[in-house]
Amino acid sequence: MYEVRNYIIKNVSFLFFSIFAPLWVIASVIILIKLATYTAVIHLSVWEMFKLYLFLLPEILFYTLPVTFFIAASIALYRLSMDNEIISLFALGIAPSFLLRTLSKPAFFLTLLLAFDFLVLFPHTTVLYRNFIAYKKSEAKFNLSASEFGHSFGDWLLYIGKKNEDGSYGDIFLFNKNQSQEILINAKKAKINNKNNILKLKLENGEGYSYSKKKFSQTEFQTMYINDMIHTDLTRYETPLEFWRSDYRRANKDRKLILGTMFSLFPLASLFLVLTLGVVHTRHQKSYLYFYLFLGIVLYFVATLALQKPLHFLTIPIVLVPWLTVTFWLYQRRILKRF
Repeated sequence: MYEVRNYIIKNVSFLFFSIFAPLWVIASVIILIKLATYTAVIHLSVWEMFKLYLFLLPEILFYTLPVTFFIAASIALYRLSMDNEIISLFALGIAPSFLLRTLSKPAFFLTLLLAFDFLVLFPHTTVLYRNFIAYKKSEAKFNLSASEFGHSFGDWLLYIGKKNEDGSYGDIFLFNKNQSQEILINAKKAKINNKNNILKLKLENGEGYSYSKKKFSQTEFQTMYINDMIHTDLTRYETPLEFWRSDYRRANKDRKLILGTMFSLFPLASLFLVLTLGVVHTRHQKSYLYFYLFLGIVLYFVATLALQKPLHFLTIPIVLVPWLTVTFWLYQRRILKRF
């Protein structure tokens, strides 16, 4: 029995990775195209593009792994049936429940992996992704000011003469005017710093002039910071539990929890349907395997997406209970009564 179990798992594993690889490549290409659209607004290096891709990798795996398992397990059993190997097992006295138990172990571990991915990795990578994009968008406002005049940053007008190869700026002029005085600052070099979620302009080796009706003053400085020019609105994050319990974007998080729970449970919830579709008697049954695979995936997830807004968390039992009832009935009718 041990050899039989390993043989079935080996066939499922081979198909799993052969199906997962193209799905992963297709999903990665779509993600990279999405990231490329950001370059119209912000500057991204190859390394930064790769970092953003890594932030989205848990999401890619989460949405491809359960579907891949369902398809791979069904096709693997179907191929074994076409070669009459499944029928031979039944002829030797092995019950269909043996196949169910064999597939339930990898399905259970995959469900645990998906739950960990969704509940623990998702919050961390989502916050990193959002904060990185927010920071780059704020930084881009400085990049757009190079070699141009008259851009407003808070109460200041900024002129940047040039941008150096190391990312710093040269020939900086800042001008501020209010009812009581005018201020002009000149610096030879400037850099952008991000401290406490606030983008600041660090000025080096410069002079400052202040003029009012009563006095004129001049100062020299080695280092000066222009604070509160642009505030980077970063998402606060400490633990996954705090992320899910936070009221920030509560409705969106609830929808994600519903969909994430359904995706995580799909490998276990689909086992009856896997056997129903995969185990066939080639002489007496016609199998429309690929059509039913597509139909099963569509019914499960479309029902979830359609009901999650009006029913909220009741969507989970309302979809799962009928799904398990119908797939178990099909399993009894097509498999247990025949084999």
